[in-house]
This record gives sequence, structure tokens and C-alpha cells, in this order.
Amino acid sequence: MKKVVCSCSLLKVNKQNLKSMKNRKPNLLILIITAIIFGIICGWFFPEGLTRCFLTFNSIFSNFLGFCIPLIILGFVAPAIADLGKNAGKMLLATVALAYGITVAAGFLSYFVSDSFFHKMLESENLTGELGKGSELLPYFTINMPQIIDIMSALVLSFIIGIGISKFSREQNVLKRGISEFREIVSWIIAKIIVPFLPIYIFGIFLKMSVTGEVNSVLSAFYKIIIVIFALHLFWLVALYLIGAIFSKREKNPFKLIWKMLPAYFTALGTSSSAATIPVTLRQTIKMGVDEDIAGFTIPLCATIDLSGSALKIVACAVALMIMQGNPLDFGTVAYFVAMMGIALVAAPGVPGGSIMAALGLLTSILGFNESDCALMIALYIAMDSFGTACNVTGDGAIALVIDRFFGKKNSESVLART
Repeated sequence: MKKVVCSCSLLKVNKQNLKSMKNRKPNLLILIITAIIFGIICGWFFPEGLTRCFLTFNSIFSNFLGFCIPLIILGFVAPAIADLGKNAGKMLLATVALAYGITVAAGFLSYFVSDSFFHKMLESENLTGELGKGSELLPYFTINMPQIIDIMSALVLSFIIGIGISKFSREQNVLKRGISEFREIVSWIIAKIIVPFLPIYIFGIFLKMSVTGEVNSVLSAFYKIIIVIFALHLFWLVALYLIGAIFSKREKNPFKLIWKMLPAYFTALGTSSSAATIPVTLRQTIKMGVDEDIAGFTIPLCATIDLSGSALKIVACAVALMIMQGNPLDFGTVAYFVAMMGIALVAAPGVPGGSIMAALGLLTSILGFNESDCALMIALYIAMDSFGTACNVTGDGAIALVIDRFFGKKNSESVLART
């Protein structure tokens, strides 16, 4: 039975891999960086009328993005829960629970580290005194797009639909097929509309910041935030493989385990795609001594649900922006955000920027982020996208080690012999 599940999982992932590789925009990071640079430069000489044209676009795009956020949550969380029930079993539930726990733990680690270091590192980078300068720059017009459902209602509705489909699943489940097709629609909107227009959106945000003068504080804070997040990624991988070494059937040295996973890390660093890295991650995981069936099941699954590297980035960037704007950091609110973010990321779409798109609704509804905050979050996230992806896929191997300990073959020598 495991063989069948493994084969089906790999076949499904291979199809998704080809599709994602076809649609993925490998130069998105370059476009974002270019947009930031040109936005800053153009702010020095653009006339007010032209600047307001871009602000008008940003206003319309921001409203459209806000309208889509509940749809993104509904389109990905509900099918994810429904799919969980399709092949419900102890190993599947354990893998999903472990991935969620690791994502949430990464979020809390990022919060405590960021809260400890960013107050001193970013004390000179304050945006509160400069935000008012941009009040005179307004769009020519805007188009209101009220959300058809608020963020929390979308999340609750997703749980109800997903659990209901899972419980009353039939061979011809019309609702399940409908929600799956809705997921494809939402994926298409993200990949074909939202992501392609992001560079223009980012350009408009930095154009306004350049005009108002707040861009200096933002740029000087960027490199500090990136350094801290990169250090967090390295520490997190060591911590995961310390745990993985405890459960490993063969190798008890965590650094040797990490060494074996380095090909997967650098492949993800180059491709910025978890799906494209699956073959390498799978091969290296088996080389660590994980049962082939366990590796074939957990690695494709974790490529879409284990996003601890993304959680590290999102929480650190969010805390940094809140500190720079002088907003109070209430632990209860941050804890609520991290717990909900774990759910959103587990169901995040497998498209460029999917994780940050899934988290935008929580950033606005729980942490009170505005349009400029969300744009900065997107820019920071994409700037470190490859490092987050590398952290995600490398951590998948540690999860496989834990799952293999409880569900793998008792005698792994035959597996090791084949590697």
C-alpha cells in the first residue's frame, strides 16, 4: 500500500513540478530589485502628476489584492483539509502535525530573536515621523473592492468545508471537485495577475517613499534584517538536525546529516523552487538512511506543507516593521498571528510568493499592517526567497528522519544497501 501511495505522490508532484517550472518567473527577484532602484531614483525628479498616476495604480491594485486575500485563504485551506481526509492515516496526520509544529516553532523563535535584537539595531530607523509627509500625495481616484467575506470568516468557512468534505467524501463529490477547481482559479490569479504586477506595485511604493524621504530609513534597515534572518536560517537547520540525529537509525552526528543534505540546499538556492528540488531532496534523504517508502511519501508532501524557513522570514520582517513604526509588540497578538500563520502556510499555494500572499490577510487583520507595510513585506520576502526555500527543503529531511523512526521498516539495512 505504501508503494502505491508513494508512486501516486511522486506522479502528482512531478506533474506539479513541470507545471510550476513552466509558469515560474525566475527573474522575479531581479524585477523586484530593479523596481526598488528605479522607484528610489525616479522619486528625485518625477513630477507630482506622474507620481500620482502610479499611486492611482497602487491604490487599485491594493484594493484588488485585499479583495483576493479571503479567496486565497478559502481556495487553499479548504482543499488542503479535504485532501488530508482523502488518505487519512497515522503517518499522514503525523507528518502534517509535525510540519505545522515546526512552522509555528520557527515563528516563535523568529519573534523572540527579532524582539531581542531589532530594538537596538533599528532604533535609528524610525518611520513614524516621516509617514505624514506623504499625506499630500494622493491617487487621482480609487476603486473600492469590498471583501465578500472577512479574513477570519474565510478561515472558519475553510475549516467547515474542508472537514465536511473529508467526513462525507464520496467517489463523485461535487463540492470537493468544485473547491479543487476553485483552487486552480486562485492559483491562476496569483500566478498570472498578482505576481506579474508586483514589480510595478513595489515601484510605486518606493517612488512614494523616495518623494517623502522615508526611503533612507527603510534601506538602511533592509540589510540588518536580512543578516539576522540568514543567521536564523542557519541556526534553525542545525537545531532541526540535532533533533533528526536523535531519531536517526544510523547517523547520530547532525553535521554529517546536514552535509548529506547540502546538494538539496544549493539546488533550492539556485532554483528557488521546492518542487524543482524534490528529486535531489529525495535522493539525499534516502542517503541519510531513511526508508525509501517513507522518503517517497514525506518529501513530496513536505515540499508543500513544511515552510519553517518562510515563517522565520515573515515573522522577523513583521516585527522589524512594527518596531520601526513604534507599534507596541503584544506577545498575545503575535502568538495568535504565528498560530494562524502556521495554518495559512501549510496550505500556501505553490507559486512564486505564495507564502507571503497567504500571510497578507493575517498581517492586515491581526497585526494591522497597511498598504505600504504589505509592500515592504513582499519586497523583503522575495529578496530572501531562495534562502527561505533552501531552508524549507533542507528541513524536510529532518522531518523524514523523525517519521521514519516511527513508521519506517525496523530493518533499514536493505534500504541503505540500495543507496
